[in-house]
Amino acid sequence: MSEAATSSAKTPVDFWFDPLCPWAWMTSRWVLEVEKVRDIEVRWNIMSLAVLNEDKIDQLPEEYREMLATKAWKPVRVVTAAWQKHGADVLGPLYTALGTRIHNNGEGPTIEAITGALADVGLPADLIEYADQEDFEFDAELRASHKEGIDKVGQEVGTPVIAVPGSDGEQIAFFGPVVTPAPKGEEAAKLWDGTLLVASVPGFYEIKRTRTAGPDFSNL
Repeated sequence: MSEAATSSAKTPVDFWFDPLCPWAWMTSRWVLEVEKVRDIEVRWNIMSLAVLNEDKIDQLPEEYREMLATKAWKPVRVVTAAWQKHGADVLGPLYTALGTRIHNNGEGPTIEAITGALADVGLPADLIEYADQEDFEFDAELRASHKEGIDKVGQEVGTPVIAVPGSDGEQIAFFGPVVTPAPKGEEAAKLWDGTLLVASVPGFYEIKRTRTAGPDFSNL
């Protein structure tokens, strides 16, 4: 079988992320594990916590408002500019480079971390100029991508959003799963299979697990 035919047989999985979100980062590492053990192909898309919350910014805790104002826009603008200028194929590698620096290495969403991530994947250094571009050149494209994802699940959720083809050809979309640490191997496959199963039930709405401990980011 040709490489093209093999690729086309894979189930497309659309994944919307904001590079700032640690939960999206954990889920993204899980879905890449799933890609190794299930016949799926992840397609990366951008959403924005800053866009999601801009209409209710006054209702948010001060610390979260400060985070959105000072940290959220820079990485998502640079990722969007990279996508628009260099194509969708750069999104996955750039997200991995950014997430590794921001979350795993503890650098945070700094200009230095973003610049380093661009260098890690061989993208032009001048993309960093978009980080502080208030009249953002690709704002419409960012908002359109964000809207496409969030419209599938509703305004009450955040990142990540995942969408897969359903049995009737329409996409099944869901928020999450929120998971820490990210499972690997067959554990990753079990969670994937179970998530698809509940998401495929027309009347399914929500499930939450009671936790006795906080999130574990030790193996980010």
